[in-house]
Amino acid sequence: MSVSQGRGRPVEVTPELIAQVVTVFEREGSIGAAARAVGRSHGLARRLLVGAGLVPAAPLPLGKPKARAEFDRLLAEGMHHSLAARRVGVSLDTGRYWKRGVRRSHGRKIYPDGRVTGPPAKRPAMNKPMDQVVGTGRLLSLQERLAIADGVKQGVSMRSIAVGLGRAPSTITREVAAHRDATGGYSPYQGHHQSMNGRVRPKPSKLAAPGRLREYVVAALARKLSPEQISNRLKIDHPDDESMRVSHETIYQALYFQARGGLKREVQAALRTGRAMRKPQDRGVRRPRFVDEMVMISDRPACIADRAIPGHWEGDLIIGKDSGSAIGTLVERATRYVMLLHLPERHDALTVRDQLVAAVNDLPGHLRGSLTWDQGAEMAAHASFTMTTNMPVYFCDPASPWQRGSNENTNGLLRQYFPKGTDLSVHGPEELEYVAQELNARPRKTLDWATPAERLRDLLQSA
Repeated sequence: MSVSQGRGRPVEVTPELIAQVVTVFEREGSIGAAARAVGRSHGLARRLLVGAGLVPAAPLPLGKPKARAEFDRLLAEGMHHSLAARRVGVSLDTGRYWKRGVRRSHGRKIYPDGRVTGPPAKRPAMNKPMDQVVGTGRLLSLQERLAIADGVKQGVSMRSIAVGLGRAPSTITREVAAHRDATGGYSPYQGHHQSMNGRVRPKPSKLAAPGRLREYVVAALARKLSPEQISNRLKIDHPDDESMRVSHETIYQALYFQARGGLKREVQAALRTGRAMRKPQDRGVRRPRFVDEMVMISDRPACIADRAIPGHWEGDLIIGKDSGSAIGTLVERATRYVMLLHLPERHDALTVRDQLVAAVNDLPGHLRGSLTWDQGAEMAAHASFTMTTNMPVYFCDPASPWQRGSNENTNGLLRQYFPKGTDLSVHGPEELEYVAQELNARPRKTLDWATPAERLRDLLQSA
């Protein structure tokens, strides 16, 4: 038997897998622990446990009194309290309190030995005690709304009503303000009817029908913009048009959920990565490999670290198939402006140095501040680079890519254009210049949705 585990990937389900999930769940009392133990998704583990009868398909609508009675019965049969809590549809914290004999009353905890913790009880004088009203979890039930109406008629404060029902005072205040009848009084039946109808969402997705908004999103995805970038850039490009608004979550739903779709399936190729899990990183320590003394990033001036002054760059290489080709990447720390170096045949220290010198010499003097690199062998000639350009080179600590965060992020974006395991020598200087221009035209969240090209233009004009 095979089932789907996220994004439509089939997963073979064997009796051994089911037995392992059940064993871990019975021992740990956690669906997440069972999923991690077998290396599967939380949803798959839950479906297997539902099929085994250990987890209900949905919380049982028993109400607190019946749920407590069922919980006590399961506990007496030897079931773990966390499993019993899930079976009757209450939280694990509630199951722990019930197991220890603790009961709650109007925000207080009452222990078997008589100890009471929490705020003092404020019981409103009503015809029906509020602690006998059964709620339905996150949403107000009709019984709770009737109790609210009784309290409002008797002049009980909103805070007292909230304490009696175990709800937040703001919940009661908003409920009463939102559902008043023609006379100005609170109408529980009208409020319940409006709330139930308001939960229904029959309207289609904004991106399901053709139009200007959908065309904009499709074109932006083709330019490899992320859904968040698209959502925020719409506000800049169309500041006065409220119809040109869409959240990044709506774009993701249109891509991933066919029921909420509207975008073509092939547009998903514009998303940055298909990896479901992060790869573990090597934490080994390497010895310095350079003859010339390195200046470490810890000695870099604070004005460079806080990006207050432009003209300081981060650099690295992205390597092609069998390490036979490479592309050099340079990112300006303040504007995130990108430059790419063409290294089709060799990426040894001297070749990289010459390409860096040529790229840096094309920059204005106030943009030649410093260069931060990792301890790769391609920077063995860093001393001669500094002598030629008068730009100091600062080196990151071993296995610390986050110290060049802007460059690492840029390298991840470049892999959309230059996938790993491919020959990078087939891309000429003109293609590298095109890719750099496309990256520099992307709106960035860290730049308040301006583009690196716009920030660099403003910088050059001000200078």
